[in-house]
Formats: sequence, C-alpha cells, structure tokens
Amino acid sequence: MRTAILIGPSVPGSPLEGDLRSLGYDDLRAAADIADAATMLAFLPDSGPEAGSVALVDSRFTGHTHSLRLALTDPRWTAAAVPGAVVAHAGARPALARATMRSHTLDGLTEQLAGQLRSDGGELVRPELGALVAAVPADEAERVKAAAAVAAVDEEKVRLNSAVKSRDGFFTTFFISPYSKYLARWCARRGLTPNQVTTASLLTALIAAGCAATGTRPGYVAAAVLLLFSFVLDCTDGQLARYSLQYSTLGAWLDATFDRAKEYAFYAGLALGAAANGDDVWALALGAMVLQTARHMVDFAFIEANQDASGKAAANAAISARLDSVGWTVWVRRIIVLPIGERWAMVAVLTALTTPRITFYALLVGCALAACYTLAGRVVRSMRAHDRRTDRAVRALGALADTGPLAEGAAAGLRGVARRLPAVGPPAVAALGGAVMIATALFTPAGGLWPLLGALVYVVTSGLAVARPLTGPLDWLVPPLFRVAEYTTVLALAARADVSGALPAAFGLVAAVAYHHYDTEYRIRGGAGAPPAWLVRATGGQEGRALVAVAAAALLSGTGFTIALTVMAVAVAALVLTESIRFWVSSGAPAVHDETGEPA
Repeated sequence: MRTAILIGPSVPGSPLEGDLRSLGYDDLRAAADIADAATMLAFLPDSGPEAGSVALVDSRFTGHTHSLRLALTDPRWTAAAVPGAVVAHAGARPALARATMRSHTLDGLTEQLAGQLRSDGGELVRPELGALVAAVPADEAERVKAAAAVAAVDEEKVRLNSAVKSRDGFFTTFFISPYSKYLARWCARRGLTPNQVTTASLLTALIAAGCAATGTRPGYVAAAVLLLFSFVLDCTDGQLARYSLQYSTLGAWLDATFDRAKEYAFYAGLALGAAANGDDVWALALGAMVLQTARHMVDFAFIEANQDASGKAAANAAISARLDSVGWTVWVRRIIVLPIGERWAMVAVLTALTTPRITFYALLVGCALAACYTLAGRVVRSMRAHDRRTDRAVRALGALADTGPLAEGAAAGLRGVARRLPAVGPPAVAALGGAVMIATALFTPAGGLWPLLGALVYVVTSGLAVARPLTGPLDWLVPPLFRVAEYTTVLALAARADVSGALPAAFGLVAAVAYHHYDTEYRIRGGAGAPPAWLVRATGGQEGRALVAVAAAALLSGTGFTIALTVMAVAVAALVLTESIRFWVSSGAPAVHDETGEPA
C-alpha cells in the first residue's frame, strides 16, 4: 500500500489530493507538521507485505502531476525527492523515519534523508524535471505565480518527449521515435505493459525470420516489413516504460536479451531461406553473429574498465561526450558505429531487394568498418591516458573473461611468468593464443591432432593472460579477444567439417554461449556481480568449451561432429537459461534499463 502524508493545513482548491490518488497513493493522511508526521510514521509497518511506499508532501505543493510521478512512483529508486515532496520505498523506510525525527522542515528532512542514505550506502535521487514545475509557494502571490508557470507548460508534451531516449541513433531518432512515442502513449492508455510490447516485438521478429526462411521474394519483402515493425515495437516498449514509469526486473531482462535473440533469429531465417534456393550461407550468418557479438564485447569491456575513470581518462571521455552532443559530429559518429536502428534498416532493405548472401556481405563489411573505427579510437584513448583501474573494474573484467577451471589451473602455475610480462602482455598473449588455435583449426588437416595441440596452447595462454589482475591500459581487450577466439574456432571447425548440419549446429552453440556472455555483462551493469562460479565451471569456461569443440572435430567424423556440437549447444543453453531466468525473475535482480542508447 502506498501512503502519502500531507504536511500542513490543506489549501482550498488544490488538486494535490486528486493527483496523489491518481498516482496510487490511496492512503492519504494529514499531519500538522513534521513532528506529527514522525508520529504517524512510527505506527506504519516498515517491513512485511503491508510495508509500502511512504511519501511526505507539503500541502502547499504546486506543480505538474508528472513532477510528482517522477519522484514518487519510479520503482528504480529506493528514495527520491522534488521540491515539496519526498518518498521512501520499502528499503529506505527506516532511514526516512530516522530523518523525520531529526527535522523540522521538509527541506531539512530531504537533506537528512540524503545523509542517512549515504551512510547506509544508498542514494536519494532528485529526478531531472526540465520544464516541469515543482514548487512550495510561501504566500498567495507566489502561489498565483507558480500556478501560471504550471499553466504555461504543456505537461503532456513534456512527458511524451521525455519518453524518448536522450541519446539514440540517427535512424531511430528521425524515422522511428517521432511516431513510436505516440504508439507508446496509446499502449499506456489501454493498460498494456512494456513487457507485453517487448514480447510482441519478439514474436514479430520471429515471424519475420519465418517469412525469410521461405526463400521467396514475397517472403523476403514480408520479412523486411515485419523486421522494421519489430524494431518500432522495440523502441515503443522502452518509451512506454519511461512514459508510465513501469520499470521492472523482468522487463530489464527481456529488454536486455530479446534484441539479440531477434537479430540472430533473423540471421538464421535468412540462412534457411538461402538454403531453400540452393545457396549455403550459414558460414556468413555465423560470421555476422560472431562479429556483432565481438563488437558488443569490446563496448562492454571498455565501458566496464573505464566506469570509474578519473584524471586523463575522464578528461578524454568528457571530450568524447562533447563531440557526441554538439554539431554535425553527433550524427556522423552515431551512424559510423552502425547502431541497431541503422543495422536493422540496412538488413531490412537488402532482404527485400536482394539476396541473403548480399545482405550478409553488406552486414559483414559494415560491421567490420564500424568495429575498426570504435576499436582504434578506444585503443588510442587507452594508451594516451591510463589511470589506476578500480577494484570494481578489475573484478568486472575478470568476470567478462569467463575463465574456466582449465585456464584457472594454468594461471595458478604461471603467476610468476605473468608478473614479468610488459604492460600490454595479457592482451598480446590472449591474441597470440587465439591466433594459434584459429590458425590450426583453419589451415591444418581436418580431423588431425594439430588443432587439438593448438587448443591446448590456447588453454595455457588463456591462463597466462589472466594470471595477474587485468589492470593494464589495454587489458580490457582480453575478454573480447577470448570471444573472438572461441567463436571463430567453432565457425572454422564447422565450416571445414563439410558435414550437413554442422554449421547450423555451430550457430546454435555460439548463440547459447553469446547469451551467457551478454547475461554476464547485464548482471555486472546492474551491480549484481558475475554469474555464480558453478555456472562458469559447469559450462567449462571459454577455454574449456573451445577445447571440447576442437576435440570433437578431431575425434569424431561425419554426423558425429554435428551431434557433438548440438549436444554442447543444448547443454549450454539449458544451464545458462535456467540460471538466468532464476536470477532475473528473483526479487533481488536489478532493474537495469539502457537509457543512453546502445553503442553498437
């Protein structure tokens, strides 16, 4: 239950009570002053199923309803405040009670609560109101002035525009958001939830993939239209969440993972459609998935490594942010990296007008150029300004490395060697080991022992790369280098096997493993830490899976290798999906929502 305590004498004609009820605060109570409110708080349950949000609101509050909505109903915060109103949700209720006992005014209460939360390791959030009004007039003249300020602002227009991400790609900003925000409002007024829209987006993309799998021109055209509509819905779900403040842990999980599921399912649909016409493009489809996932892992690792940057690194980041917010460089930089909007638009147009093979060629070239641009810039920035990496960042990079028991064992015996490596040693060793494994998988006789020897070398180099903490200027490259090595090796083995079904099975295996790596990043981003150690060990770690795949190629022939890849894919998918679903639907999972726009 949500409780609002109105402090001070009621103001005739004020819509405040109606506004609070419209926001779900049905339990309205009146208090003469802060001391009276403190007494009321003492008798409210602060734990158990009856403990809900408690808002303290000055009865003189004058402002927009959405100002109150932003402060009092956003589920992402434990406590929030705007001028004249402060709220504490279940986790911050004890801090609110302590702050109320020590305050005499609502402003003083807000500062006391902020201090209490800081001491408890929390934070009081003050939402950005922009043009919205939230004021506490001291007299009638100020009330008239505040009411005029409220009337001068189109609240619904501000609310609708704020539902759109402040930073997004060119295609999304100019071709999708101008009308998808109205679709979001339409959904809100009909009681639809963001999760329902997200699910509709996934189903639409899966139908699009099915249309592409027909291999006919009408099927390709229908697939292109449905893929674009799926993207419209993908934008709408986030805008609906921001418009109505319907954030949830389940929504965070769906939003974080369904984009990849939709895109990679469409790749599979194109490959099936091409096969129906006698053209085998599974290697291209898998290559596109490997490249796109590796790009994301570069983004994730670099962001995590510099999350707490200061000094020169922070200055470089600030310069980059200014370039990304002023003038024509905004759209040039955002288009170059080929973000999801541009990428899906390109895929849709090429699917409708050309063939799957041409679509994949264009996708591979575009993503490769984008990867070179972003990677080069980040390497240069890292070499120019290297600050001491925080413990949190080191732990994040270690988790993203996905090191299994084999590499851990190698690392334990190679720590002395690792300490003598130069600053760029870990990424250089990781790159060398990956190159050896990929080269032996590609260029030595299929079914021989050379690929197995290359995989064993990779296990050792993987251990050496992580034998010391990843604190070097380029150590953030280690996790994406591991991704490239593992995924590309599976691609090379399947392509060279020349066995029916090997490449589709490899596609499924890489998709399952990639989901595990995305899930790891989103947990870290939400502050929940890495997946449990047992999951990494059970899936073998990145080096263990690579070794098993190489061993299967060396020891099994014909359909045996395809069966082995399929079994690996099913086993990894079952483990990571079960644990991921358990985590994200649990009450302790973080409500992570991307508000800045996907970089790639």
